[in-house]
Parts: sequence; C-alpha cells; structure tokens
Amino acid sequence: MKSLSHLAAAAAFSLLGLSASAQTLTYLGQQIVPTGTPFQELPVGGLSSLDYNPATGHYLAICDDRSDLAPARFYELALDLSKFRRSAAPGHEGVRFIASTTIQDLDGHPFARNQVDPESLRLDARRQLIYWSNEGQRKNGALQKPTVRRMHLDGRPAGEFPVPDYYAPSGSAGGLAAGDMGVYNNLAFESIALSPDGRTLWTITENALAQDDLPTAVDRTSHARMLSFDLETGKAGAEYVYEVGPVAFPPTKDGDFATNGVADMLALSDHEFIAIERSYAVGAATAGLGPHTGKPTGNTIRLYLVDTSGATNVAGWPSIKGREWVPAKRRLLLDLSTLKNDDGSALAVDNIEGITFGPTVQGKRTLVLASDNNFNPEQFTQFVVLSLD
Repeated sequence: MKSLSHLAAAAAFSLLGLSASAQTLTYLGQQIVPTGTPFQELPVGGLSSLDYNPATGHYLAICDDRSDLAPARFYELALDLSKFRRSAAPGHEGVRFIASTTIQDLDGHPFARNQVDPESLRLDARRQLIYWSNEGQRKNGALQKPTVRRMHLDGRPAGEFPVPDYYAPSGSAGGLAAGDMGVYNNLAFESIALSPDGRTLWTITENALAQDDLPTAVDRTSHARMLSFDLETGKAGAEYVYEVGPVAFPPTKDGDFATNGVADMLALSDHEFIAIERSYAVGAATAGLGPHTGKPTGNTIRLYLVDTSGATNVAGWPSIKGREWVPAKRRLLLDLSTLKNDDGSALAVDNIEGITFGPTVQGKRTLVLASDNNFNPEQFTQFVVLSLD
C-alpha cells in the first residue's frame, strides 16, 4: 500500500465511534475487473451494491441483471486492499469472486426474466438476514411497485416490508402525464442502509415521486423521498425529503440521455448518512479517461453527508406539493473527480452504485465503493478504496 499522507479531500463529520474532530477522505487506490471476466460460466458485472462482513472479511454484492443472463443473484467476493493502486490501469489482482446465490421470490422460486430489478442489499448479521430492494418499473406498459424484502443467507424469502401505496406507479407508463403517481422508471430504490443500532432500515428513491416533482436535469434538482422501516415490527416509519442535485455536466448533444440520482447510502447514526449521487450524461467531458475507450466516462460521482435532524417527517403524505416542509440537510463530502492517481492523471470513475465500510487499514477505517458496468464492454467493474483519516 502506498503512503496515505496525500491526495485528501476535506470532509468534516462525526462517524460512528470515531472522533468528532475533522476527518478527511483519502484515495488509497482502485482495482478494475474487465467486463466479460467470467465466474461460474457467467460474465461478472451489474454490481449495484456492496456490503462488508467483518466476521468473514468478505463482501456481498447484488447483481442487477434482471434474470436475463441468469436468475437474479448476489455474489460473495474478497478484496485484498493491499493490492489496490493509485493507477489508471491497476489490474484486478486481489479481487476474487467466491460464490453466487440465487435470489428467490416470495414463493421460493427463482425470478423469471424481467420480473425483478435487484439494486441494493445489506447484511443483518445479528438476525442472519439480508435486506434487498427491487426498483420496480414504469415502462412499456409495465407498472411494478418497488419493494424492500428480507431473505435468508441462502436466498430463500423471509418476507416483505409494506411500502406505502403512493410509491406504486400508476397512470401512464412514462410517468410524465398529469395525475401520475409513484416512482419514475429506473429512478426508485437503489439503496438500503441499516442504522448502527440495528433498529431501522432506510431506503431512498433516486429521484422524486411523479406526484412530487420532475426528475433531475442539467438545470433542475429533484425532491426524492427517504423512507424508513422498523426492523422489529416491519412497519414503515419516518419519511423525509432529500433534494437531489442537478445533472453535473450536459450531454454532448442536446436531447441525449442525462441523469443524476442517489445510487446508494450508508447510515452513520439514526439521523446521519453518506449518500452517493451518481450523475451521468452521454459524452460529458468528465474527469479521467475510461481504460477501454480512452474517453471520459460521462460519470460524476459525489459523496454527500445527509442529516435528517430538523427535517419534516412527511410519512403518510401522498404528495408534498402545496404543503410546507423542510428537507434533510445535505453537504458535499467528496467529489471523486478531484482525486488523482500517482502519475497525476485524474481518477476515471464508472457507474459507482455501491458503498460500504471496509476493514481497518494501518489504523484507519475505510470506505469501499463499487461500480455497475451494466455488462457493457465500454464500461468496467471498479472498486475504489478511501480511508478515513
């Protein structure tokens, strides 16, 4: 491991049992798994979340393949952080996939093709359960409610949390007509977070509900919903509004695809979180050059500190329009485009969708990030490690 003394981005916050004095996030290194790398006769990819298990030293990562290449599944993998390098082409030494587990539906069967969109998971070691989210969908005439479920460690179902009905898509398939309700397509539950006391599960929509606000654009924010559940009773609890920032950079051509949304979050306390905002625009001149294309990846990844203390609890509100409310506080911790490799090149980030606390390295706690390559040969499965100094 290289020296930890430089390349830090300032970020003052209190983190679990760590000192409340100023902390810094320092870039330790990355590893990149080439798209197409096989595991159990399937290409590795679609890693839409990451969670560390201190008991084993391994990680769990859900795959957002919608039972297309194989039934919906999650992986167990190992990461040797001593192999990570601040290099534009670090290789993938130290990344080892160990097992793949099929996720079952509530009837105990593998999901059929396009019947689920798994996006996030968290391990509850005390209860020996895994919580995971299904994003649902609103397109091509399909209106599927997003879900948050429990499963046993072997993928067997263990129940479902009751997501409020106003999250269910209704109205037009595109979610753009007056009177539409519920999540926008592909902008729903990308995250699962567990409070450190083991009492509460949190998730957040990537963007607003259709009845609340429009999705993000280059010059437009979007008011997402943070939703909690009591892990003992399973009931929905407090709910807050989170203002997602606008798209970071415009696409090369007007009208090309561009979005920004909350890709995952990590609970620091019962009211503080780290959220990933993942912005993408086709052809955007973002920092760093992709290892396969030699071009900017189009991704801008930012970490925010979120604090719900003082925010309005909007639980039970079908819409926030026409009512007074205070959103959760949000403060930038780190823009990954500011990070540099040892040769001075900017760190190229792909579609970062996972975040977890990792092991302690040289006396310092780590954060580990993971990207979803969408099984696209021009993208890459990336693991980035930061230390908390």
